[in-house]
Amino acid sequence: MQKTMRVGVPLAACLAFLGAAPAQAQNANMTFFVTSVGPGKGADLGGLAGADKHCQDLAATAGAGGKTWRAYLSTQGDGAVNARDRIGKGPWQNAKGVVVATSVADLHSDNNKLSKADDLNEKGEPVNGYGDTPNRHDILTGSQPDGTAYPPDKDMTCKNYTSSTEGAVMLGHSDRNGPATNPTVKSWNAAHPSRGCSQPALISTGGDGLLYCFAAN
Repeated sequence: MQKTMRVGVPLAACLAFLGAAPAQAQNANMTFFVTSVGPGKGADLGGLAGADKHCQDLAATAGAGGKTWRAYLSTQGDGAVNARDRIGKGPWQNAKGVVVATSVADLHSDNNKLSKADDLNEKGEPVNGYGDTPNRHDILTGSQPDGTAYPPDKDMTCKNYTSSTEGAVMLGHSDRNGPATNPTVKSWNAAHPSRGCSQPALISTGGDGLLYCFAAN
């Protein structure tokens, strides 16, 4: 009687394969995320170009690199750029398929769905917020609540994201939460300025140099 030889495949490898495929497929449709890490040089992102590259690189690792990714950042001074004008028209959805905003107007209204539950990183993971250890909810935006640039009289962009020493940058709260003493604590894009531009300064107020990334196409 002829015996049939079977080649075994480790069960863990099968489960890993089956679990990874749907995740990658879902991430391919992702058009919004919070970065899981910052570049590591405080608010010195290498300007807008460096910030956009950071978003693009992280999106590529998640299987969504086929889109044009932009960091939600405004600049100041000559040729100032508004964050709201550089992120496309929407709608935008996170790695789990939840639509966080349908348009630029919706994004900057009380109707948006930005929250701790839905402001996920490129891996589909939640970002630590107020009350978590460590708190990482401070997201660099350099923007006013309506997504426009600040006047040039006071630095709110760490010298247009080229400084890791002097200056300050406006921050938003990804979890829309924080100390009750802060009247703008629920703002996702203009909660408070940083204490400085270095990595330790960003960490000291509950951040880690993270960014909001949007697919512009």
